[in-house]
Amino acid sequence: MISRLTGNICEITPEGNVVLDVNGIGFEVLVPASTAQALSSSGRGEMTTLYTHLSVREDAMVLYGFMSREELSLFRQLITVSGIGPKGALSLLSSLGADDLRFAVVSGDVKTLSRAPGIGKRTAERLVIDLRGKLEVRSYEDLENHSGAEAGGAAGGTQLPAGDAQNDAVEALTALGYPRLDSVKAVRKAAADGAEETEDLLKGALRYMA
Repeated sequence: MISRLTGNICEITPEGNVVLDVNGIGFEVLVPASTAQALSSSGRGEMTTLYTHLSVREDAMVLYGFMSREELSLFRQLITVSGIGPKGALSLLSSLGADDLRFAVVSGDVKTLSRAPGIGKRTAERLVIDLRGKLEVRSYEDLENHSGAEAGGAAGGTQLPAGDAQNDAVEALTALGYPRLDSVKAVRKAAADGAEETEDLLKGALRYMA
């Protein structure tokens, strides 16, 4: 098992894969879009570490790489779900990012999960059923800031206080068919603009959703 690679960035392939030179040996690693973008900014020759998962099939051995152990752990949880292989898990992480993906699963946002290429509604529903009780996010603010902090049950949870105007606005938006994740972000932005009452939050959020 290859659990980690540390080496110099040789190449970012057109497909978004990373080639690392580790003591003269080039390892091609499949990474999420966010990782490829971050490493592209670092430039060739820069030293980096990727936490890896080795997928072994009859016809191929494929390395998947991540910039944190937490992201690797999420990837491994995803591939335990029936119908989601390593490529599907990578697609989810590339399309949504780790934080948004966790929240979409915890909040049961099938519509958002279905946006990832190759992930249909049934697979998204299975994701929610299998992983909903295993993933946690600390707060909406953590998601918006994309802090990358380890998920795990700090105060705040994934629900706004019952009866809160922001929560009411989110529920109204989801009733209109908007994805819950997008609704939360839009309502938070409206609140940051100074809106407090449900009606004002809803109006402000709809401007961001447009």
